[in-house]
Amino acid sequence: MSSNKDSHEPKTVMNLNKYVKFFRQSSPYIHAHHGKTFVITLGGEALASENLNNIINDVALLSSLGVRLVLVHGARPQIEERLKARGLKSHFHHEKRVTDRQCLESVMDAVGNLRARIESKLSLGLVNSPMHGASIRVISGNFVTAKPLGVIDGQDFLHTGAIRRIDKEAIQQLLDSGYIVLLSCLGHSPTGELFNMEVEEVATHTAICLEAEKLILYSKQQGIQDQQGHPINRLSPQEAGKVINSLQGESKRLLSSAIAACNGGVDRAQLISYEQDGSLLLELFTRDGSGTLISRDRYEEIRAASIEDVGGILELIRPLEQEGILRRRSRKELEREIRLFRVISLDGMIIGCAAIHLFAGEKTAELACLVVHPDYREKNRGDLLLSAIEEQAAQQGMDTLFVLTTQTSHWFVERGFSESTQKSLPQEKRSHYNSERQSKVLVKQL
Repeated sequence: MSSNKDSHEPKTVMNLNKYVKFFRQSSPYIHAHHGKTFVITLGGEALASENLNNIINDVALLSSLGVRLVLVHGARPQIEERLKARGLKSHFHHEKRVTDRQCLESVMDAVGNLRARIESKLSLGLVNSPMHGASIRVISGNFVTAKPLGVIDGQDFLHTGAIRRIDKEAIQQLLDSGYIVLLSCLGHSPTGELFNMEVEEVATHTAICLEAEKLILYSKQQGIQDQQGHPINRLSPQEAGKVINSLQGESKRLLSSAIAACNGGVDRAQLISYEQDGSLLLELFTRDGSGTLISRDRYEEIRAASIEDVGGILELIRPLEQEGILRRRSRKELEREIRLFRVISLDGMIIGCAAIHLFAGEKTAELACLVVHPDYREKNRGDLLLSAIEEQAAQQGMDTLFVLTTQTSHWFVERGFSESTQKSLPQEKRSHYNSERQSKVLVKQL
């Protein structure tokens, strides 16, 4: 028995270590998301998914962590089921449903049923369920005022509507009181009529009206894919505008919603899969996420380092210093030289750095401390840092760039550096050359 236990122990320890690492790395996001407003879109397809219970549990977890949540749900497949059961069929014009009076009955039936289902799942509190003790409070109401979409291209859309107003004040008060606010694809008119609307439109207008930090959209796919079928992790609204013409169906609707939200002032819109278990948590609490992020801000950028980056640079270079690949630098030294550094910042984390050292009266500069985090060495980030330093050196009037290295000479040679001798170094650098390290001298003409 003991041998079996011992054979499982390393695997158990490894899993525990992964859990601890994930939990620690998620802590900055827990702090960042607390008190923020997120609008989450659950289409009818997501509500019909076998993964729905897990999605609801993750939504409840967000609420427990202090995130202010508005859920907006659709009902497309459920409406189709009810129309089929009644022997009816919807007419679409430009991919938008024309809602006649008979169709509206099916819409009301489907939406009411789904609303009750969502509320019941958010109220679950069994001892053996993930929501035990959560005490989630959810509320819905007539927060969306609609107007008729009218006649377009000669087609009267009847009871298909468009957003007229979102009751921002009422929703904010409920969020302040700790409620999850539940909206549907139905809107009410001041005359008491009901209108069927696209769930993406309701979600987008709500996110913009509430000045939400995030609009999260569930789709079948894991975000947006390029023409080769590879997932696209991040896009600016401008880049997304170029991609959208190659899409169709659900992906096109959701990306259009994301672009509109960002252009309307929402910081970030995220497209994630309702089929992937935990996609919401992975997208919100890990740096790489699980879907496609549409972001108005510069999620990843190369910039000049500031004094606030010293801790991140130290954390990045320490492992290489311990291996003897880099010479040791103290915090005070880094603070003195921070203006010489360029960094790659990924969602607030320093994942790459490089420094340039100039020498009085010389036309040559030193490239130093070029490091990229092991988890982020794809996408040629080292080359981007090198280019940034080369550009900076050229702007300073330098005509050559040199680097001292013990283990990465081939990488630099492949990028135009050639091996040289200590005699090619500036006098100041020669006098401080550490002969014990036996670093190779590599030089590149700019």
